[in-house]
Amino acid sequence: MQFTNTPNLLTLFRIAFVPVIVGLLFLREPKWDVVAALAFTAASITDYLDGYIARAHKIETVYGKLMDPLADKFLVVSSLIMLQELGRIHPIVVILLICREMAITGLRALASAEGVVIAASSTAKWKTATQMVAIPLIMGRSLFGIPLESLGMVLLYISLAISLWSAIDYLVGFFSGLKEARKHKNSERALARKARLASRSARLAARASKLGLQD
Repeated sequence: MQFTNTPNLLTLFRIAFVPVIVGLLFLREPKWDVVAALAFTAASITDYLDGYIARAHKIETVYGKLMDPLADKFLVVSSLIMLQELGRIHPIVVILLICREMAITGLRALASAEGVVIAASSTAKWKTATQMVAIPLIMGRSLFGIPLESLGMVLLYISLAISLWSAIDYLVGFFSGLKEARKHKNSERALARKARLASRSARLAARASKLGLQD
């Protein structure tokens, strides 16, 4: 299994940008805020590119499936924490967004253990899209007199609303999927039990027939 393909390298590139963005924000200067915003935008674009290339060339790997969502979370969570530390985002907003991500990750892990696959919902994709636009706008604050930060905050609150709504979608999908998976398992067990009983009955009938012939 090849690790160093283009999608995986793009994912590593996105992870490598995390400390760069954090460092730029720590400088607390308007020009570096803009650079941090541009760096975040460049990193977020790789999120689209790596998935597109992997699907187009059919080079999806286990490493990619593991690292891609992790890279997204590293990028978004680190940026949210830094923006909260700089006083640009309210702590409650950051707490809700991060706790939501942790809850969904745990839910997916639990679902996987039960043999249930929870696909990303359309609302979750909108959540990601609004976050990826909102965060660099808040980082950049203003450019050529345009109040980027205010626009970014509006999008971030929209993202928060979508995040909480999509969490409900995931919960519904989890419990319905779990119900179907358990129903399927119970059905398989019932069929296996019937097969064992039928096999046992066939063996007993064969034995009885053999004894009857011997008599």
